[in-house]
Amino acid sequence: MDDRPELGRFLQSRRARISPERAGLHVSARRRVQGLRREEVAQLADISVEYYVRLEQGRATRPSPEVLDALARALELDDVERAHLQDLTRTGAVKPRRSPQPERARPELVQLLGLMEKTPALLINYRMDVLAWNRLAAMLFFDFDAVSAKERNLARFAFLDPASGERWVDWADVAKATVGALRLAAGRYSDDEALATLLGELTMRSEAFRNLWAGRDVRERTHGQKRFRHPLVGELTLRFENFDLPGVAGQRLVAFSADPAGPAQAALDLIAMWNAPESARPATRES
Repeated sequence: MDDRPELGRFLQSRRARISPERAGLHVSARRRVQGLRREEVAQLADISVEYYVRLEQGRATRPSPEVLDALARALELDDVERAHLQDLTRTGAVKPRRSPQPERARPELVQLLGLMEKTPALLINYRMDVLAWNRLAAMLFFDFDAVSAKERNLARFAFLDPASGERWVDWADVAKATVGALRLAAGRYSDDEALATLLGELTMRSEAFRNLWAGRDVRERTHGQKRFRHPLVGELTLRFENFDLPGVAGQRLVAFSADPAGPAQAALDLIAMWNAPESARPATRES
């Protein structure tokens, strides 16, 4: 079992993806290691081999900003990976798990979601718990009211509910993005007991999650497109925007939209009219 701190595992996973040729190193002999060797990373980062080995083994957990910057360049980290590397160095020391505090959506946000009648929108946290949603979002994803608070989680839906494979056309892409976001959260909130419990459950119950988690890739999607498959209208492609909420750690508003004159908006309008309840009040998660 690999008992190194996450910092060492992440460094190893990043060097394994870079070939010596890509890094501009001359290699003459056959190699049994995938990617770069430790001494090659140390050479590229201009640090001692001994110090880099200590980093990977968890015996040096507080590298300087200059060392982190050199490692990021040597390992060709993007901005998201650089931020994750910094998070891992800040959380290198083992912290006691803290119990989650009740988390609720502000009433003003709940009201705002209710006013977005033609736009599916929901409020999530860094664990991907759905804290609040409007009626159109529930019809696009699944009936949040019909499940327990624990099950109102987009990661659990993606990996533990077979219906997600039907609802998301590009399920594999959604799954990778979900795991990448949870990796970022795990580095940033390493002492969160609820997050650790969620990750443990997904690891135990989903082979797909285990395989993606082992890759240690990190992702942060602030906008893009997502293709849905709805039983009433078939496939529709929507744009999404993620808005981080100021003053609330880890909460973000996710809103979906379509070209007002396009077929996706017509499909959304049809979904909204289909079996519309007498009251279209937004709902909130019960803690």
